[in-house]
Amino acid sequence: MSKPTADWEKVGDRFYRKTQLYTDVFDQDLELENHVIAGAPYSGAVALYRDEDKLHAYRGTQTAKPTIDIYSCAGKLIRSLNIDKGIVKALGWSEDETLLVITTDGTVRCYHNLQNDFTPFTLGHSAEEHGVRACRFWLSGFVALLNNNALIAVTRYDEPRPKLLATPPSGDVASWAIIPPAYTLSRSVEVLLATGKTIYVVDASECEDRMLENGPFKHIAVSPNGNFIALYTDDSRVWVISSDFQNRLSEYNSRVKTPPKDMQWCGNNAVVLAWEDEVHMVGPNGAASKYFYDSWVHLIADTDGIRIITNDVCEFLQKVPDASEETFRLGSTSPASVLLDAVDLLEKKSPKADDNIQLIRPNLDEAVDTCVKAAGQEYSIHWQKQLLKAASYGKSVLDLFNSDDFVDMCETLRVLNAVRFYEIGLPLSYEQYMRLTPERLIQRLVNRQEYLLALKVSDFLRLPLNKIYVHWARQKVRSANADEESICKDIVHRLDGKRGISFEEIARAAYDEGRSKLAIELLDNEPRAGKQVPLLLSVGEESLALDKAVESGDTDLVFYVLLHLKKKLTLANFFRTINSRPMATALVEASAAYGDRELLKDLYYQDDRRLDGSNLLLTEALKQSDSQHRNDKLKVAAKLLQDSREHTFQVKAIDETQRLFRIQEVFEKDLGESFVGLSVNETIYKLIKSGNIKRSQKVQSEFKVAEKTYWWIRLRALISRRDWRELEEMSKTRKSPIGWEPFFNEILGAGNAKLASLYIPKCTNLTVPERIEMWIKCGLITKGAEEALKAKDMSSLEMLKNKATGNAVHEIERMIAQLAPSRR
Repeated sequence: MSKPTADWEKVGDRFYRKTQLYTDVFDQDLELENHVIAGAPYSGAVALYRDEDKLHAYRGTQTAKPTIDIYSCAGKLIRSLNIDKGIVKALGWSEDETLLVITTDGTVRCYHNLQNDFTPFTLGHSAEEHGVRACRFWLSGFVALLNNNALIAVTRYDEPRPKLLATPPSGDVASWAIIPPAYTLSRSVEVLLATGKTIYVVDASECEDRMLENGPFKHIAVSPNGNFIALYTDDSRVWVISSDFQNRLSEYNSRVKTPPKDMQWCGNNAVVLAWEDEVHMVGPNGAASKYFYDSWVHLIADTDGIRIITNDVCEFLQKVPDASEETFRLGSTSPASVLLDAVDLLEKKSPKADDNIQLIRPNLDEAVDTCVKAAGQEYSIHWQKQLLKAASYGKSVLDLFNSDDFVDMCETLRVLNAVRFYEIGLPLSYEQYMRLTPERLIQRLVNRQEYLLALKVSDFLRLPLNKIYVHWARQKVRSANADEESICKDIVHRLDGKRGISFEEIARAAYDEGRSKLAIELLDNEPRAGKQVPLLLSVGEESLALDKAVESGDTDLVFYVLLHLKKKLTLANFFRTINSRPMATALVEASAAYGDRELLKDLYYQDDRRLDGSNLLLTEALKQSDSQHRNDKLKVAAKLLQDSREHTFQVKAIDETQRLFRIQEVFEKDLGESFVGLSVNETIYKLIKSGNIKRSQKVQSEFKVAEKTYWWIRLRALISRRDWRELEEMSKTRKSPIGWEPFFNEILGAGNAKLASLYIPKCTNLTVPERIEMWIKCGLITKGAEEALKAKDMSSLEMLKNKATGNAVHEIERMIAQLAPSRR
């Protein structure tokens, strides 16, 4: 096995390597020179579109409609996208491998997940009017150059908001490039426009002339880190300058009369020029290397290198990583190089292996780390193994060593080797894999429908599997030609017992494909009602959606379904749907009681709930200020109940309510006070309080108010108006339907003890101690003593004597003395 240095080439003071990734990439009949090519970042997919500006021979087997073909880096066709409208002016990729297709009229199509479905948006009226000339892309956005030199920037694809940049200069644009927002001081995208002899820098607010005098510049390229700019001059020279245009760092003369068709950066330290079949790589200080090919060359720049694609081969050109250079460089005596030699000697069972280990013993941990890092940078499985063997040998000698990095690298290389295989075609470098992350690598495998590998990698890296299964099922729903029942059974069988599966997503894919029956069958396996219900409503299965919502016990979900049904169905069908579902009916009733009384009336009528409907009308009638409307509602309320024998009492009560309203209206007219809305008792109370005793008696007679009730109302009304004279007159009557004790308690509570005492002698049904207590409450202790004397109650007299003061004491002593001889 040849050493890795066989592919190295020294350019200036640095080493570069060109690694052959795949051979026989494209069919020889595919004319790459007539195609626009765009590659996704991190060794992603390659999109090819036939250049409309170039003439080409038509072959009978070719389709007449233009298409965009998406290939892996190994030349495997992943997808063909039909372009049915517009002339494509630019192709680009986002960081998540979304393909951006921009047409002349400013329409942008975002093809997500390498699928045929796309999300469109437009760059606005200006782009439609003047037309798009070209576009430049970065990981999360792009800038479009219009034919009138106007520039439109889009900084994100999930919520695209095209924004017109500052007005650029007029004149022909020889070349242009962009500096992404992450690498500018303003944190907004900057555009470099080569016009005439100079370059203009355009951002959102201004256009600045950099005052160069060596133009026109045929090509401009910005390094991935935004620190350097490469310019190709009219006299075939390459300049590398700082991004602030203050320093020229290097210069290279290509000595080729025709300008290159492309110029890109190889990482951050070399510039690559490409002609038809010739490639120049310009390193630091103007040093260069040349490569020649047998067919047309295309360049695809990446973060840490550049992909070179021809019909025959896909290669990756990059600066040799520091760890690899330290380990493999010819004549290297670094600890890592010595450790690698030691493991080679160990395999040959040479005793010198131990000598090498002892030689680097002080730096052995450093050697192990370098070998682990170098293993990650190698594409050759043989040298990966050798380097890991060296690292393993070295760490076995060390007393203490943290093996986490070693284990992580072993896992990473297993994943990288699997996805680099030509049938997958993802030749990720270690740095690209770290930037991409394992989760997004899994997504790329899923987008290519490499489900088995995606599952194995996810399981190996201990990542969740549910999204892979769901994507497989959605794709099966879209593409399978079998009957829907068989598809459903197959999906359910394969996903049975798998955790975190969302059948709602699969069912939605079926619904989007017009397979409503399949969508309903799949939804039966979705355990979350909140996910089932919205799609069931979309499919038109309202009753089933309502049943699922009711079964879940989630009132918010039931309300959601009910609102949908009310908007969609006629009122009769709506009530018919909820009639057999008590929970739904109860929720409609509770909701309508607060916000939609007309709906509540219709519900009661539909369910033949006459009493509830009548009560609702009665409540509304009581709130009405207009007598005519009030009476009309009461009549309707009574009419609802007239045909039912069960509700005779309610009908009678409504009739009495109507009579009461009529009487109250007369009182309002005669007395000028408000009575409507009061109950019978409240009406009597107000009449007595206002001195209209006869009218109150008429109301009592009209509504057969019990005598006891009337006397209670009269008592409280008289006390409320402090009509002590009338109350004194009532004390002279012989009989009270409510007794006389209430009079005493109410009057005393009102603060008139003198008047309250008049009622004590009339409380003959009370015991002597109770009457004595009443006298005490009125402050008439002597009267209480007289009551005790009559009853010959010596103990009460003694108690009263203790409470008495002043003359009352002598009076009570006299009574006690009077009672004492009689007791002897």
